[in-house]
Amino acid sequence: MEMYTTSTTEEDLLGILSLQKSNLAINLTKDEISSQGFVTVKHSYASLMKLNEIENHIVAKDGDKVVAYVLAMTKKSQFDIPVLEPMFDEFNNVVFEGRPISTYNYIVIGQVCVDKNYRGKGIFDKCYSTYKDHFSRKYDFAITDIASTNLRSLQAHKRIGFKEIHKYTSPDKTEWIIVLWNWKNGT
Repeated sequence: MEMYTTSTTEEDLLGILSLQKSNLAINLTKDEISSQGFVTVKHSYASLMKLNEIENHIVAKDGDKVVAYVLAMTKKSQFDIPVLEPMFDEFNNVVFEGRPISTYNYIVIGQVCVDKNYRGKGIFDKCYSTYKDHFSRKYDFAITDIASTNLRSLQAHKRIGFKEIHKYTSPDKTEWIIVLWNWKNGT
């Protein structure tokens, strides 16, 4: 039985890091990347804790085991994880409903992952429902970027309600798609 909550303990953060490590693109085969998706950013315990001190991450747990997570990241953290700086820079150039993204009060999906043994059971959707319940009264929308090669993640985010609003290429020549889940329009 899964429980959906916020990350509040050292064990929660260590569980996130363990799940993250097993799903990093560098630790997967090409077939796994293609069929199952992947995560890109490898956090340290300190960086994950620093994010969590601003806004708690959402976790799904089976007993004490973290089986899924959605990381919470705000503008306050834009310089804390260098690989994500191009995304925040791009938010200054992207217009949504007539205004630059950077002028809104938004929360960034820092990363999302579901344990491979728990996929296909609705956990991804329930994590995002919990994320929205937890943050939608405080933020206008959730936003993130997804590597254009991560088709599983793109499809899953669109199913939740994220809309593609922009594409860009980062300095390392990766193409990214910025997706936004607008919480102020009733969806």
